[in-house]
Amino acid sequence: MRFGFIGVGAMGGPVARNLIRGGRNVLVYDLNPEAIAKTVVAGESARKADSIDDLVDVDVLFTSLPLPPDVKNLMLGESGLISRMKSGAFYIDISTIDIGLARELDAACLEQGVKFLGCPQGRTPAMAEKAEQPIYAGGKEEDYQEMLPILKSIGKPVYLGNCEASYACKLIGNFIGIIFLVAISEGFKIAEKLGMDMELLYEILNQASGATSAQLASRGHMIVKNDYTSMFNLELALKDIRLGCKMAEDTGVDAKVAQLAKDYFEKANQAGFGKEDCMAVYKAVESK
Repeated sequence: MRFGFIGVGAMGGPVARNLIRGGRNVLVYDLNPEAIAKTVVAGESARKADSIDDLVDVDVLFTSLPLPPDVKNLMLGESGLISRMKSGAFYIDISTIDIGLARELDAACLEQGVKFLGCPQGRTPAMAEKAEQPIYAGGKEEDYQEMLPILKSIGKPVYLGNCEASYACKLIGNFIGIIFLVAISEGFKIAEKLGMDMELLYEILNQASGATSAQLASRGHMIVKNDYTSMFNLELALKDIRLGCKMAEDTGVDAKVAQLAKDYFEKANQAGFGKEDCMAVYKAVESK
């Protein structure tokens, strides 16, 4: 079985490397030569694809791309990869995209005879490197079962039903997590204005049942140390909250808190913090 992997950045790279470590033949493509080099050294079964066209004939194609338009432009349309893939092949997308695009991908795959699974991931690149990140899988159940051994080798899959549900689950999780970051930011900003010991506050809140969260535990220290080295950068978080707000709008939910969070993230991004960790939204919280 031949695998192709497009997009071996922060989240795609670990997944591709786990496929390679498992001894699978993987063709790797990315616009960043350094990302390719970091990935193909994971095993002798990997090699660099010279062009996108090299991936047309693979048995299983993975994509992990930053933005929904990246996925759409690559995969759909008359010259898109789906239209050129062989019937019976698998297409597994692990990007974070909107449910509307998921429907388009699913329909295009159905027309071409390609088996599509939407498999966005949760948690962090470090967990992905250890194949410990959750994988929110959606698509036909028989296709999921056929790919389950592969998915188990790269993470911890859970089957959610159709592909829309898989992407919705990812967006809802990020939607809630991003809102938590704004609440953490406002709380710490109040403490800062009061002249409180921020490190002590961080320690106490991590033990307080009303405040503790994965976001606080993993990112609150960034505010204390004024170190926003990226685990997941702010501009990608902004992309996710925008997608979440659009999903809320499309489903008729008046997501006021999420809209406020989006405003904060847009302000932080415009201030030049887009490449810093998403906790840098703290720097967009100001006094009246």
